[in-house]
Amino acid sequence: MTVSSKAAASPIAFREELEAREEHWLAPYAMKSRHTRGRQHPEPEDPHRTVYRRDRDRIIHTTAFRRLEYKTQVFVNHEGDYYRTRITHTIEVAQIAVSIARLLRLNEDLVEVVALAHDIGHPPFGHAGEDALRELMKDHGGFDHNIQGLRIVDLLEERYPNFPGLNLTWEVRESINKHRTPYNHSDMQVALDPKLAPLLESQIADIADEIAYDNHDLDDGLTSGILKEEDLEGLELWRRAREVVEAHGVTLNHEIRKYQIIRTLINQQITDLVEATARHLVQQRISSVDDVRACHTRLLAFSDELQRLRTPLKKVLWTQLYHHYRVVRMADKAKRFIAELFHLYLEKPEQLPNTTRARIKRAEDPHRVVCDYIAGMTDRYCLEEYKKLFDPFERV
Repeated sequence: MTVSSKAAASPIAFREELEAREEHWLAPYAMKSRHTRGRQHPEPEDPHRTVYRRDRDRIIHTTAFRRLEYKTQVFVNHEGDYYRTRITHTIEVAQIAVSIARLLRLNEDLVEVVALAHDIGHPPFGHAGEDALRELMKDHGGFDHNIQGLRIVDLLEERYPNFPGLNLTWEVRESINKHRTPYNHSDMQVALDPKLAPLLESQIADIADEIAYDNHDLDDGLTSGILKEEDLEGLELWRRAREVVEAHGVTLNHEIRKYQIIRTLINQQITDLVEATARHLVQQRISSVDDVRACHTRLLAFSDELQRLRTPLKKVLWTQLYHHYRVVRMADKAKRFIAELFHLYLEKPEQLPNTTRARIKRAEDPHRVVCDYIAGMTDRYCLEEYKKLFDPFERV
């Protein structure tokens, strides 16, 4: 039965019809589902879902994704239930990324799965946890949350009888591996075609991550009281957004006013990004996925003017929020918890769960096994383990 006859015979959308819609609607430089390089392990195609929609569903049902609910963004989970966690941040990134993809006529399914998967390799306690594991693993292969994310989807999640991991498509795995923002600093080798530039869909997930954490960390910083509005009045970007909000008469309710300013900041950045990217695509003469792959200038990028305005905002976040003494204390405590647990598990692997200990018995590197175990912990579980193993009055 042909695609057209299937569509005529049933109101159900078949995968072939969805792929045909992509060919018709998406831009010529968008990554089409039917042109995927496929999966490591052959599987029958789903009759109704595109390959990237199927990957999205697999990510959502993982243990690693669920655990993001109790992993730190900036503020440790028990500091308050208002603040962002990894899961709320991830949802916000996906929302921003899909909005950008739709405006640029890129593959929304691919963008969404990459956005949802971009932080699944993060350890507990945010960047402090990653710094701790990077130091602990420096002589044993290193640690990077993007590489860890790839390990999770390729090896550590156990869902299927015939292969390890989730057996995601090559493009999703590559995008997880190549995820980069200004706060990611890693010397670890990028494994999947390092000479190829990332897909536009992958670049969207990177920049949506940046938009989300800048603006939502700003929101959390104001809510916590660490940042004050007067700290931001010297920032032209903040003043412009505030003036837009006040021009609409939103001045009385503090919470609504703050929300509207943050919302305006996000909208302004998305608009600038889309318009600047459209210009970059024309300037670089991008007309295919191969052109994207060969272009090592970031095509998804803000205008020079907005980049100039964003730089002072990032500086304020860096100096007055991320390095505020309360945040630094939380981060240093977290590093101590992780380091002490790491050394204890190495010295006494019998204190590890049976399934984890079995990997060491199979001659896997104990350092990597312990690293995987700790990286998979939530903040809450890590704290509970620490209390059980080091507090003499805590029941084991």
